[in-house]
Amino acid sequence: MKKFFLWILDLVKTIIIAIVIVIPIRIFVFQPFIVRGESMQPNFHNNDYIIVDQLSYRLREPERGEIIIFYLEDNSSQRFIKRIIGLPGEEVQIKNNQVIVSEDIVLQEPYIPASFETISDKTIYLKENEYFVLGDNRPASYDSRRFGVVSKENIIGRALINIRFFQFVSLIKTPNYD
Repeated sequence: MKKFFLWILDLVKTIIIAIVIVIPIRIFVFQPFIVRGESMQPNFHNNDYIIVDQLSYRLREPERGEIIIFYLEDNSSQRFIKRIIGLPGEEVQIKNNQVIVSEDIVLQEPYIPASFETISDKTIYLKENEYFVLGDNRPASYDSRRFGVVSKENIIGRALINIRFFQFVSLIKTPNYD
């Protein structure tokens, strides 16, 4: 009976230590996120599981091309995943299916298919701590072309790891030795 109580005590200690370690990491460093929708295809798909790094942007500024998770001012319960296109202080212009940054840099975006047109005729001037974001699947994305800029304070973190369940699972076939 004494061994059983010692075992229970060890189990409780282990659970408490795990909680003390895991909860701060979950709250302050990494957070899970599940992709919903098609706005980031072909790079991220519906139901992809993403690990979000919440610490990087406390130590440095977000960079163009990074995938971020954020919420909008008027709806803090809904999370979005998009790619940073424009940085604070820049002018972002979309015309003739091209994204132009600061009047002279036409963005080359190898991560999106050429068939995904960036349809819009828009010019936005970004203030301090404002970012212009676009989904990779431009025809199906609800992004800065519609809801405007994203404030740095609304950025949760950057996408760090993409886990696509069942992508690498396949049926093992028995070889035929005839």
